[in-house]
Amino acid sequence: MSVVLKHFFRVPTSHFGPRIARCYSTKLVPVPLAYASYEKLYKSCNDSTNNPMIVMHGLFGAKGNWNSLCKAMHAKTNPSKRIISVDARNHGESPHTPTHSYELMAEDIVELLRTLEIKKAILVGHSMGGRCMAYVALKYPHLVEKLIVVDITPVPGLKLGTSQTDIPFFLQAMKSIKIPADQTIHQGRKFADAELSKIIAEKSLRDFLITNLMKEDSDGEFRWRINIEALEQNFESSIMNFPPVDGLRYEGKTLFIGGEMSDYIKKQDFPKIQELFPNSELTYVKGAGHWVHSQKPNEFLELVLNFIKS
Repeated sequence: MSVVLKHFFRVPTSHFGPRIARCYSTKLVPVPLAYASYEKLYKSCNDSTNNPMIVMHGLFGAKGNWNSLCKAMHAKTNPSKRIISVDARNHGESPHTPTHSYELMAEDIVELLRTLEIKKAILVGHSMGGRCMAYVALKYPHLVEKLIVVDITPVPGLKLGTSQTDIPFFLQAMKSIKIPADQTIHQGRKFADAELSKIIAEKSLRDFLITNLMKEDSDGEFRWRINIEALEQNFESSIMNFPPVDGLRYEGKTLFIGGEMSDYIKKQDFPKIQELFPNSELTYVKGAGHWVHSQKPNEFLELVLNFIKS
């Protein structure tokens, strides 16, 4: 019998609003991440020889985006692996903080492994989550069995694709939307879609952003689950740039999966990637853009399962 166990860090309602405490620190203080665990109620899914898989979404995402794939990965691994999908800090049900960087996000993952008493795991991350997991592998290679990075380049100093330069405009647009409190969540989402359509032509992208919209039971106000102010303030300095790695390398097996129609990971950058991840391979999914796992789930799942078995 398989079960999905959800664990939430309860954030005070005010943390979902525009106000956040301006308490900056140079210390890498981890936060307890909310997560969903896909597992079986018998030992073979959780024994020390069958390392679990930890999955992190990309910017604007949440653990729920991976629900179907996590169920499939759990069901199709033999023996069944425990799959743990997390909400990154400032996303989903995880705590909001004024700081947001790959160094901090890596410490969040390490803290999760410590809390769950996981000695080693397969790490999977998409976009921002891919960079986070790559940094964990570089800094804490003893914790990582294998690494899968989806449609992102985790190398310091490399220029990002042109599509990523639009992200600050998305954040500004989301922050500027003021939805009347008397509207239902359905009406509020239609209102937000109409406002976002003024700058974002792609309906699927608008729909994805609007998954973060919520209506509070306590006061009926509309808020965003993501911490827009923190993401906006840290985008140029931290999210857009992979941090210095000071000669670190991850020697374990690594799979980079790119979308054929995406510009987030370029073939010409692969030699630089291999300097940090020498035991890596790069493959592209035909017809997929940046959201490879949702646009081509069957092809993505096959790549992941074959890599795990190899």
